Order: sequence, then C-alpha cells, then structure tokens
Amino acid sequence: MTKYMETPYLNIAYEEAGDQRGPPIVLVHGWPDDVRCWDKIVPELAGLGCRVLAPYLRGCTPTTFRSKETLRSGAIAALGQDLADFIEGLDLTDALVVGYDWGARAGYVVGALFSNRVRALLAMSAGYATATPIRDMPYDLAKAYWYEWLVATRQGREAMDKDRRRLCRYLWQTWSPGWRFTDAEFSSSAVSWDNDDWAPISIYAYLQRWGEVPGAPEHARLEERLSETPLIRVPTVMLHGANGSDNLAETSEGKERFFANGYERRVLPDVGHFIPREAPAEVLTAIRELLSARGLYKTIG
Repeated sequence: MTKYMETPYLNIAYEEAGDQRGPPIVLVHGWPDDVRCWDKIVPELAGLGCRVLAPYLRGCTPTTFRSKETLRSGAIAALGQDLADFIEGLDLTDALVVGYDWGARAGYVVGALFSNRVRALLAMSAGYATATPIRDMPYDLAKAYWYEWLVATRQGREAMDKDRRRLCRYLWQTWSPGWRFTDAEFSSSAVSWDNDDWAPISIYAYLQRWGEVPGAPEHARLEERLSETPLIRVPTVMLHGANGSDNLAETSEGKERFFANGYERRVLPDVGHFIPREAPAEVLTAIRELLSARGLYKTIG
C-alpha cells in the first residue's frame, strides 16, 4: 500500500507492510532504482511481524516536491535530511535502517547525526567517508565513476535527461556483470524516474559531489557537520558485492575508526552492486542478526 507523508520540502511516498506494532524497519533504495528492489525482502520481514516502510527517494515518482522553488539537490545532506524527516514525521523509535547505494549514504547521515531514533544500520554498496580528492583516488575508482564526470558536460547532462532509460539499463548491466534481470524487472522501476525532477536531482548530486555547484541553502548547516566526517553512533553491518563495478568494494574497507558502536563488513562473492535484488537471503540474514542483537527480534511472533 502506498502512503504519503509531508516533510518541510517533500511529499514523500512510501510503501508499508507488516504489523504496525512490530519493530520498524526502514528500507531505503539506491540510484538508479526504486522500492521494487525490496520485493524479495518485504514479504519475509512482514511475515516476521515487522513494520516495514520503504520510502521513494526525492526524484522518484510518486514522491514530489512541495514547491517548484526548492533546489533539486541530490546531495548526501539532502538524502539524509529527507530520511531523518521521514523517521521523525512517522514518530519512529528504535528503527533499523537498511539502505543501499544512495540509501546507504542517507543511512550514514541519520546514524551519525540523528541517531536518537535509530537502533542499527545495515548499509550496502556504498562505503562511508569516501570524499576522496581525485589526486588521492585510484584511477580504477575514477574510471568506475565515469557517469559522474559525464554530467560535467552539456551532452552528458542531456544523456542523463533525454536518454535516461538506456543509460540506466547500461549501469544495471555493468555494475552487476553476473546478474541477469528481465525487461519487466527493469521497467517496473524505470517508471519511477519518468518525472521532471529525476534528471536534475541526479545531475546535481554529482556536480555538487565534485565541487562544481554549491549545496542547497536549507542543507548548509548539515553539509558543514558532514564535512567533519562525524562518527556513526549505531551498530553497523556493511554488505559489499565483490563484483560491483560502481562503488568498488575497497570504498568500505578499513572504515572501523568512523563507527563508535561497531562496524562489521561482509564482502559477498559473485554479487554486484544491486545487493537487495541479487542476494536477498544475505540481506535478510543480516537484518535478522541486527534485530536479534538489538533485543528486538525476540518480540516478533
């Protein structure tokens, strides 16, 4: 069932399943993707008696902006603030946040700066503290980020806008080279990108990441705090696909010093970038373990 909640800048659409009295689990999808990535995860969690909530990120239909004047930012601060507003707006407490790619980056924000409502974090496919200057970045990683450099050009921005489906299909194919998805699976998520906000948000995300444009004024204070690489204050498990060719597995390695309550990293062999789709059993195992470790799983009937 799709529901809506209003935040200061968005009308966030989300899907909800399970028992409203159960442990809350917030599933935050990546880019380019949408909540359909959780289709093999949600029924299992709902069957365990959890309250499962899966918001659509900004730029993904049916989430909309409340004002046409709001900057279509895709910055980590924007994603993190959206997630914090979502959790607070629903008055969730002791929430387990599960995010991959952009969803993982949003999860890091709430795990560091809004941790009072979060019990634990399961992050996938994107490491923490990865703002590496190009002079310090391995060129294999720079090569993996080719699509982020592409939008620095006019034709690259046009491709992100006018040729988005062909571009994203190529990203799906190359980021998870051993995974075979169907046309129906791709199309069921691609419809979420068919709106006027998706391309500007996607473009702005990478222009801002590499310092080409400023952030949105409403996120200035949060951007400042994130620039200091704050500690993640909740127990965290990281799943990274060994075969992922976007955020390479090395981006989550050796990050223990940034996690005040534990950091366990698991590299999944023969798995690429789209972990919830490719390895749902491993995701469910990690979720069960985090629920159990935090004293929540025992409450599930």
